[in-house]
Amino acid sequence: MKSLVRTLVAVLVIAAGLLIAINRLNSSQGYSGADTLTVYNWGDYIDPDLLDKFREETGIKVIYQTFDSNEAMMTKIEQGGTTFDIAVPSDYAIGKMRQENLLLPIDHAKLPNLANIDSRFLNQSFDPGNVYSIPYFWGTVGIVYNPELVGDLTFDSWDDLWDPSLRNNILLVDSAREVIGMGLNSLGYSLNDTDETHLQEALGKLKKLTPNVKALVGDEIKMLLAGEEAAVGLVWSGDASEIMDENDKLDYVIPKDGSNLWFDNMVIPKTARNLDGALKFMNFMLDPENAAQNAEYVGYATPNAKAMPLLPAEIAEDKRFYPEPALTDKLEVYDNLGKRMLAHYNELFLEFKMHKKVNDRV
Repeated sequence: MKSLVRTLVAVLVIAAGLLIAINRLNSSQGYSGADTLTVYNWGDYIDPDLLDKFREETGIKVIYQTFDSNEAMMTKIEQGGTTFDIAVPSDYAIGKMRQENLLLPIDHAKLPNLANIDSRFLNQSFDPGNVYSIPYFWGTVGIVYNPELVGDLTFDSWDDLWDPSLRNNILLVDSAREVIGMGLNSLGYSLNDTDETHLQEALGKLKKLTPNVKALVGDEIKMLLAGEEAAVGLVWSGDASEIMDENDKLDYVIPKDGSNLWFDNMVIPKTARNLDGALKFMNFMLDPENAAQNAEYVGYATPNAKAMPLLPAEIAEDKRFYPEPALTDKLEVYDNLGKRMLAHYNELFLEFKMHKKVNDRV
């Protein structure tokens, strides 16, 4: 009998140990409970002090994990092996995640601070009514340039990029939607255009740009432009802000003939374990004081209208990064064009890059 009791005690001790180990493993891998919240976000895309403040206010510890592309983020959520309570995808990815039923609807009644968001940034095409997503940061696509190296060019129009004086002096971000979209906008077409005649026309015009293109690059575009390795670059506004912090001789402009208005929004993946905590976190980040602190730390534009008066004047009044509605109303959000058309955009982009390689050898 004593032997049986000892065996039962041993089994219970082992089971308790396994349960503790599993709980710890689940926490480290993103499995949330009532006292933890797993946030899946871009790298260095939140002020860490806000995570500590959230824990102090709610008692909920944030497990912060990062991704480096929307595609990597969507793949991990689709696989379902790791549970995330909050993710921060970009606009087109949100549209795709909605279509694939990867998101939970958001209870707006539990987000009183949603009223602080500028109405310009709500009810976008990728999520009508903000049923599945809440604005986090926003920005534009435009041109960083060194006024000392480009003569009289102002880049009020995309056509300035084709000026012969810029030979081998432009860096382009290595991204199909941005480059093809720029080509379309320069012709007066939508950057979501699917008309084959217009797409071929844009490709033809882009091929004429290749003598001016020094390289198509990724994140290193920030370092290269800040170091004046090229006079001009096609970049996202957030990157432009970082580049200009490193080199105050540079300037940023959004061409008046159209460009992209982009969003990164908070969503709740379908596999979330801590729904109540996710809503508390969203409402916390929508608080004006927290939104202003986050915007100042990250350097991207906040969509929170009530946060604007709390930002330093040199940030809030900088129309390059907080353009007036008269301009933003003319900009376009990327539509989810579907797999087939997105693949075609990538094919056109590859043809442009191959044309540049051939041109470089001549």
